[in-house]
Amino acid sequence: MRRPRSEFIEITVPPKAILQSRRSEKWRAYDPEILPMPFAVMDYELAAPIKETLIDLIQGSDTGYLGKIPELGASLSHFSALRWNWKIDPHEVKIATDVGVGVIELARQLLQPGDQILINTPVYYNFNNWIKEIGCIAIDAPLRREGLEYFLDFDAIEKSYSSGVKFHILCNPHNPVGTVFSQEDLAHLADLAHRYNVTIAADEIHAPLVYHEKAFTPFLAASESAKEVGVAFLSATKAWNIAGLKCAQIVAQSERSKALVEKLPIALHSRASLFGAVASATAYSQGVEWLDAVIRELDRSRHYLEELLDDLKKRTGFEIGYRKPEGSYFGWLDLRAISFKAGPIDTLNLAEIFLEAGKIAIAPGIAYGPTAASFIRMNFATSRDLIKDAIDRIEASLETVATK
Repeated sequence: MRRPRSEFIEITVPPKAILQSRRSEKWRAYDPEILPMPFAVMDYELAAPIKETLIDLIQGSDTGYLGKIPELGASLSHFSALRWNWKIDPHEVKIATDVGVGVIELARQLLQPGDQILINTPVYYNFNNWIKEIGCIAIDAPLRREGLEYFLDFDAIEKSYSSGVKFHILCNPHNPVGTVFSQEDLAHLADLAHRYNVTIAADEIHAPLVYHEKAFTPFLAASESAKEVGVAFLSATKAWNIAGLKCAQIVAQSERSKALVEKLPIALHSRASLFGAVASATAYSQGVEWLDAVIRELDRSRHYLEELLDDLKKRTGFEIGYRKPEGSYFGWLDLRAISFKAGPIDTLNLAEIFLEAGKIAIAPGIAYGPTAASFIRMNFATSRDLIKDAIDRIEASLETVATK
C-alpha cells in the first residue's frame, strides 16, 4: 500500500533559544526563565506552501489592503466538502478580522446593551470579553460533567432559552475541554434554538484539528434547523498556526442568516489582512497534507502527556486527571485530587502558584468558568522535550506547595 504523502512531512519545533527569539505574545509575555504553556498557538514550523506564499507576497511588494479574494471561498468550499462532507457555496463565505470580531458584529445586529448571551462554561475566556464589549450580560448553562467527559446540558440550555436568551455562542470543538459534539447533539441544540427563536454563533476555529476517533460535524451541517438558526465562524489560524495574520471566515446558509450577515459592516472584510486571507486560501487548498502530519504529531503528544502524568503519579503520588482531547491541542488537567498547603484548591490562584514555584505559565481553570477552579489548561503543541519540561516544572511546583 502506498503511504500517504503526509507521512513524509516532518513536523519540527525549533530549539528553545530560537523560540525565545520570536516576537509573538507567547514568547514575550514572560521573562525567559518562564516556560509559557497557556497560549493557543503551536510552536511548529509553518507549512511550506504557506511560507512560500507569504514570501511571494513580500518579494512582489504585494502588501496592500485586502480586496477581492474569490480563491478563499473556493478553497474553503473544497476543503469543507472533502473533510467534513459539508457543502458550502463559495459565495456564502464572508471574511472578518478574526472570529471574535465577527461574533461581536453579528450580535450587534440582533441585540441591545443589557441583553443576554448564553455560553457553556468552562469555555474560552474571551467569550466573556466579547459579551462585555457590546454591553450584554453573559448567562451560563454549564457543560454537564461525568468524570472527565463533558456534555451539553440541554435542560439548562432550554431553561435559558425559555427565559429570554436570544443569542448563544457555541464552541465546537470545545475549548478548553477538548470535546467534539456529536451530530445528534448539535441537531438537538438547533431544534431548541429554532423553537425559542435563538441565533447560534458557532465558533469552529479548532474544527480542522480533530483526532481519528471522533468525526467533526459543522454546526450548519447538523440539520436543516441548524442552517436556519446558525452562523458559522471558521478560521485556518489555529490549525495552520497563522493567528497573527488576522483572517476568519463567516458562513451563513439560510435566507434569514444570510440577511443577517449581509448587514455586517463592510469594513469587516477590509480590516482583515491580505496576508491572512492569502495564507488561509493556501492552507485550505495546499496545506491538507501538512495538517494531517500535524494531527499525527499532536496525537503522539497527547498520548505522551498521558504517559508523563501516569509516571508522575507512580513516582510521586501526585494524581493529575487528564482525558485526552478529541480536538485541538490542550491538556485539560484536573488537580482536584491534590491538597495544597495554602488551603482548598478552589480558593487558590493556580497560575500564580505554578509561576512562582515552578517557573511555568499555565492557564488557570477559573478563567474558563467557576466550575473549573481546580483545573489548568496546558498547550501541548510543541516539542516533546518542552512537554516533559512542563511536567517536570509542575512536579517541582507540587513538591513545594502540595502535600502528599
